[in-house]
Amino acid sequence: MLTYRALFAQPEFRALWTSTALSTVAGTMSSLALATVVHRQTGSALLTAIAMFGPSMAQMLGATTLMSAADASPPRRTLAVVGALTTASLGLQTIPDLGTTMRLLIVLAAAYVISIGSGVRWGLLSEVVPPESFPLARSTMNVAVGAFQIVGFAGGGLLLSTFTAPQVFVLAALVSAVAVPVLLFGIAERPPRRAARAGLGETWRGNRRLLAERHTRTLVLALCIPNGLIVGCEALFVPYAEERAGLLFAAGALGMMCGDLYVGRFLDADGRRRTNTALRLLLAAPFLAFAPAPGIAVATVLVAVASAGYAASLAQQEWLVALTPPALRGQVLGAESSARMTTQGICAVMAGALADLVSTASAMAVLGVASLLVSLALGRPLIRAATAASGARGALR
Repeated sequence: MLTYRALFAQPEFRALWTSTALSTVAGTMSSLALATVVHRQTGSALLTAIAMFGPSMAQMLGATTLMSAADASPPRRTLAVVGALTTASLGLQTIPDLGTTMRLLIVLAAAYVISIGSGVRWGLLSEVVPPESFPLARSTMNVAVGAFQIVGFAGGGLLLSTFTAPQVFVLAALVSAVAVPVLLFGIAERPPRRAARAGLGETWRGNRRLLAERHTRTLVLALCIPNGLIVGCEALFVPYAEERAGLLFAAGALGMMCGDLYVGRFLDADGRRRTNTALRLLLAAPFLAFAPAPGIAVATVLVAVASAGYAASLAQQEWLVALTPPALRGQVLGAESSARMTTQGICAVMAGALADLVSTASAMAVLGVASLLVSLALGRPLIRAATAASGARGALR
C-alpha cells in the first residue's frame, strides 16, 4: 500500500506540496485582509462578498480562454511566472489609498492568472507521481490546502488585530514570493505535453473535447454541482451560528481532511469505487437534519460528518485523469478546478438569496436535498464512467 513517507520521499512532490501550502496561506491571508478593507471602505455586504467569492467565479474566465497554456507551455517556468504575477498583485494591494474598484480589479485579474496555474499544477502532479500514486498525492494536496486555509485565516485574523491591512498584504506577498524559488529549485523543467500554441482556439478545442465525451462530462458535473450546493450551505454558517460560525468552519475542515486522509491513504482503486456512492450521499444527507435548526453542538457534528463526503472527489478526479489523453490533462484538470470553484461561488450567492426568502436552516436543508437529488441522478452515469476509466487504465498497462 502506498504511504505518505514514500510520497514525500520524492523531492519534486515535496516542492510542489510546499509551494501549494505557501500559496494557500498567502491567498487566504490576503482575501481576509481584502474583505476587511472593502467592508471598511464601502460598508457594502455585496462588495465584501465579491471580494471573497468573486475570485472563485472569475477563474472560469481562465478556463474558457487560456487554459490550453496548462499543457502547451513548460510547467515549471509557467508556475514561476504565475507565482511572480500573484506576488506582484499582492504588492499592489499594499497601497493604502487604493480605491475599492481598483482593488477588486486586481484580485479578479490575479484569479484569472491563478486559474491557469491550477491547470499547470494539477497536470504537473500527474507527471511527478506515478498513476497509482495520484489519488494519494491529490488527497495530500487537498489536505494541505484545507489545513493551510485554516492557518491563513487564523493567522490573518490575528495579524489584522495587530497590524494594518496593508501590512498584512506585505506579509502575504512575502509568503507568496517564497513559493517561487521553491518551485524553481525543487522541480525539473519538462517539455510541454502538446506542441500546439496556447490560445483561445486551442482552449476551446480542448474544452469541447472534454464536454463532448459523455463520461468526462458526467465527471465534471459530479465534481461541480453536488459539492457546489453544499458549499452554498457553508456560505450560510455565519448567519446560522453568528459568532460561533468558526466552530462549523473548523468542523467542516476537519471532516474534509479526515475523509481525504482515509480515502487517499487506506483505500485502493476498487475501494474508492465501491465507496464513492456512499460518500456522495454522505456529503448531502446530514444537511437535511438542519431543517429543525439544531443547536450548535449537533450542527457541528453534522457538518463534520458531511464534510468527509468531499473525499468522493478523489475517485472522480482519478477517473477523469484516466479518461483524459496526457496531452490534455493540465487543461482538463484546470478546467475542472475552475468550473468547481465557479460553481461554488455561484451556489454561495444563490444560498444567500434563498436565505433571504426562507429561514437560514430551511435554506441549508433545501440545498442539501438538491445536492442529494443530483448525486442520485448521476449514480448510473458515474458507474459507467468508472467502468470506462478502469478499461482505460487497463489498456495502458
